[in-house]
Amino acid sequence: MASNNLKMKRIIITNIIFVLLLFTFCSRDKTIKITFQDGDISKHAFAVSSINPDLPADWTDYEFMVLEFRASSPQRFEVGLRNPQGYLFKRIHPFEGALVRFVVPLDFYRAQPSRGNDMAATWNQPRKMGFINVEQGGFGPVGVIDSIMFRMITPLGNPTLEINSVTLSMTDPGDSLLSPGALVDQFGQWKSVEWEGKANSLEELQASWDIENKILTSGDFNYGKFGGYLNTQVKATGFFRVEQIDGRWWFVDPEGHLFLSTSSNGIGPGSTGTPSRGRDYIFDTLPPQQSTQGQNRFRNLNYLGWNLQRRYGDSWREKASEMTVRRMDAWGFTTGSQALQKPYITYFRASGGGAEIMGIPDVWSKEFADNVELRAKEQLIKQKDNPWIIGYFIGNEPPWPNRESLAVAAILEGPDTETRKTLMKFLEAGNNHDRKVEFCKITFQKYLDIVTSAIRKYDPNHLVLGIRFGGTPPDYIIEMAKIFDVYSLNTYAYKPNPDYLSKVYSLTGLPILIGEYHFGTPGRGMSSGLCQVKDQYNRGVAYRYYTENAFAHPAVIGAHWFQWSDEANTGRGDGENYNIGIIDVTDRPYRELTEAITQMHKILYKIHAGTTPPSDKLPEGTTKVDFKY
Repeated sequence: MASNNLKMKRIIITNIIFVLLLFTFCSRDKTIKITFQDGDISKHAFAVSSINPDLPADWTDYEFMVLEFRASSPQRFEVGLRNPQGYLFKRIHPFEGALVRFVVPLDFYRAQPSRGNDMAATWNQPRKMGFINVEQGGFGPVGVIDSIMFRMITPLGNPTLEINSVTLSMTDPGDSLLSPGALVDQFGQWKSVEWEGKANSLEELQASWDIENKILTSGDFNYGKFGGYLNTQVKATGFFRVEQIDGRWWFVDPEGHLFLSTSSNGIGPGSTGTPSRGRDYIFDTLPPQQSTQGQNRFRNLNYLGWNLQRRYGDSWREKASEMTVRRMDAWGFTTGSQALQKPYITYFRASGGGAEIMGIPDVWSKEFADNVELRAKEQLIKQKDNPWIIGYFIGNEPPWPNRESLAVAAILEGPDTETRKTLMKFLEAGNNHDRKVEFCKITFQKYLDIVTSAIRKYDPNHLVLGIRFGGTPPDYIIEMAKIFDVYSLNTYAYKPNPDYLSKVYSLTGLPILIGEYHFGTPGRGMSSGLCQVKDQYNRGVAYRYYTENAFAHPAVIGAHWFQWSDEANTGRGDGENYNIGIIDVTDRPYRELTEAITQMHKILYKIHAGTTPPSDKLPEGTTKVDFKY
């Protein structure tokens, strides 16, 4: 009885607090309501005094901007602060339809971050009620601020933004959900939004799963055992290799068939977890704490894993892998993962020997070379005779290229490593930008020499596929990649720039593998990803346009989608919550996308051979301001 009385008191107090909050919000007459109109860009600027008369003219001594707002869409918007030199913008990815307190550290405006060992970890800054991307929009002083601008690039459906307050704080008050009710349902779906096919019960999900299980059949793509085209035959070596034939590059599979690598990153449920620590209340039902679903002491919740367990029972991992193979066979993907008995690419990660700063390990320490040697000996000898391995990536999107001076500063301010000692001695002969670039260059060359020589020493049978470079690294880095067998890059655009691909090829002479690209649309509680399109149908259109135009280039021999399943709508570890999956959180494929994938694979050989032109159909809803292609 005492327990029930205590529970009732808590409910009454919670209701009173909510009513007071609601009265406070409703009684304000300063709420700013914005509608972002369709077009390339929609922007709304306000004098600081009109937003909040109590805001000071000089923000120098403050550390945080505290926003209370409700966004009708998860589409990203930007908040610009105007100093005497102009506007500085940072991009917010909000939770759809939720009234939130959202805190923006002002340091994100002041200076580029130097933490993070890849580009995503550097630029994405998680918050409990969304995330901030700080890459674009400039950096500068946040002192005298006279106006604030809210803008959106290529709004879809006239989304609205209601801003209840803007305040400043010396300390971080923390993000919070201000509206009542959970945001995520028991299946990991966004509660406040409806869409065609949204699951309302386990019975509905089971019916959908049963239908897919009955109709899913292997496609006819003329593939051999290892995924190469059966109508082709060149020299077979028992392992994957590359060869240029009549001016066009190809992978060659172990049986001597020409092969093109198509795949998706993140196959399996491991990349779909979302942190819940400090925000359990936003989830309607928490998945059971089971290690098989990838949960840990940080309370990373995995709704896709829970749905797979609902679908397949206790042996869900094995049965889910079997379904993944069936889907790949039906849709035409040629490259999978080690668990799928498909050709696959694996990582050889160099580590050890001190701190890693902006993706630069302590290369100048003896421990680094020793650890690479030991790791290569332990890992690679075991798999050097495995014909299913295509090759090795050795890194992903290092954030230091084009930011060499910042990297040097971070090393100098970091721990007392051998790399720091070597750098200090190097700068004695000159401490300017060119010298800093030169140090990064010789350090990178040392890194490449140590890692690639170890791979080739202990596994001479497989390809070195290099680092999946992000952005546009300087020419000297591209040229140094000649040490690899394949040049790999991640390029997010509506199609890869053919002139840039040709430039990479002219600098390296290597075939090219595209390691990441994707298209998403805002909705279902998720942001659109790096390349936005109008809807699910246009995700399929965009897939064909990008992928076919990529393989039309004679040097491109692989393109890998990012990623297999949607990111969690409440964000992964760095906050990203993108609608970029081939399947959704309930383990159901996006039909429009998989149909496009299947049709693309049916003509891919002819496209790369140059006998069939690539798609010229552009997707709708593209962010023209962000991307040229």
